[in-house]
Amino acid sequence: MTIQWFPGHMTKARRQIEDKLKLIDVVIELLDARLPLSSRNPMIDDILKDKPRLIILNKSDLADAEATKKWLAYFRAEGHVAHPVDASTGSGVKEIPDQVRLLLKEKIDRQIAKGMNPRAMRALIVGIPNVGKSTLINRMAGKNIAATGDRPGVTKGQQWIKTGGDLELLDTPGILWPKFEDQMVGYRLAITGAIREEILNVEDIAFYAIKFLMQDYGDRFKERYGIEKLPEDLDNPDEIVTVMEAIGRKRGCLVSGGRVDLEKASRTLLHELRAGKLGRFSLEAPGK
Repeated sequence: MTIQWFPGHMTKARRQIEDKLKLIDVVIELLDARLPLSSRNPMIDDILKDKPRLIILNKSDLADAEATKKWLAYFRAEGHVAHPVDASTGSGVKEIPDQVRLLLKEKIDRQIAKGMNPRAMRALIVGIPNVGKSTLINRMAGKNIAATGDRPGVTKGQQWIKTGGDLELLDTPGILWPKFEDQMVGYRLAITGAIREEILNVEDIAFYAIKFLMQDYGDRFKERYGIEKLPEDLDNPDEIVTVMEAIGRKRGCLVSGGRVDLEKASRTLLHELRAGKLGRFSLEAPGK
């Protein structure tokens, strides 16, 4: 299955970002802590050029904590300022303005040296769909300003938002890129809900999730779904189907004759995985 999704409003969003760059002091790039590279739009570097950037690993509460530590070290080694947050609960959010001031320290110091009162810092928030941009903005603003949802593509326009301090935010729609060079990137994004499920074969996505996650988190499947023995050959589709059928029976995803409805079982697995019911997990690690 080839996964692709590049709606027209995303092309418009790119043009809008490029038009607003001259008004921006710093960029806050939101990544999904469970898959930082796969959730990093390769077009962003070209669009943003040399703008100061703060990398936020959002949904860190859902990611494998050890993997997140490695990712923070990875981005910092690249010369970036990187910070983990959980926008849903607010963990790590209050430190963001200080991180932005650190990035803009030289500019602010120059303004003060000239006798100027530094104006509010202006930050552009960018990220792929469903990475939590609107949730983060609402948390920083202290009220519900940006539209949120548990599906990609909720934000369609741009708006300036005051946070109550010396930081102003510009929200933008999430943008994917026209073509996934590595289809595994598309699968990882689909697992976390970054791509509309209506255009996907959910059984393919769920099968990939089982194959990938069982390598590192197989015991969780055994415990949650009552699976006695893990597959010995994860490249054997029949063994993956056996696991999916066990999940379907455990969750009552049955049709006439007692057969398992694999599509329903697949949706159930993906829902529980995204909700953190199988524990914290990461879909990629630096160097792997």
